[in-house]
Amino acid sequence: MFTKKPLDRGLKSPSSSQKEGARPSDLPGTSIPSNSAEPIKGLGNMVPSIIGEDLAVTGNIVSKGEVQIEGEVQGDIHCSSVIIGDKALVTGGVVADDVVVRGRIVGSIRGNRVTLQSSCHVEGDIHHQSLAIEQGAFFEGKSRRADDPTATAADSSSSLKTSSPSKSSSSTGMNKSDDASSKTPHAAE
Repeated sequence: MFTKKPLDRGLKSPSSSQKEGARPSDLPGTSIPSNSAEPIKGLGNMVPSIIGEDLAVTGNIVSKGEVQIEGEVQGDIHCSSVIIGDKALVTGGVVADDVVVRGRIVGSIRGNRVTLQSSCHVEGDIHHQSLAIEQGAFFEGKSRRADDPTATAADSSSSLKTSSPSKSSSSTGMNKSDDASSKTPHAAE
């Protein structure tokens, strides 16, 4: 069905030292714009996992790589990096090294680097190593600095299995029936 066209107009065939499966952008003198689904540096060949606007997930999400949420998630998210999009809604806890919030989160956030962008709406506590809050961001909850906030989340989730149900719901920090007076709005510092 396919035939190989002969090379003409002075074009040289690829040298034998080049890999047979090389992409066109790997060849000298060619340039192709990078795709947004290219692998993330430092994560091997992993591409981001995307929850689209039209998707609603009920349950926990666990990933070793980056997760981008554009839809709705009712459950906890555990990953290395997460981006909560402008129209996204997350009802549950978020645990990641890097957390960027543009949308809405109702629940706790635990991350080494947490960024609340101007379009975000966060209702819940944030445990972080570094925290950046842009002007215009909405944040209602407590901000707690910790040397390793993601490890604290792993410790608390393992202790949940051994504690009684009445203690486990209040120890997660994600219980909606928490006293509203304990949540106070925080402005950008």
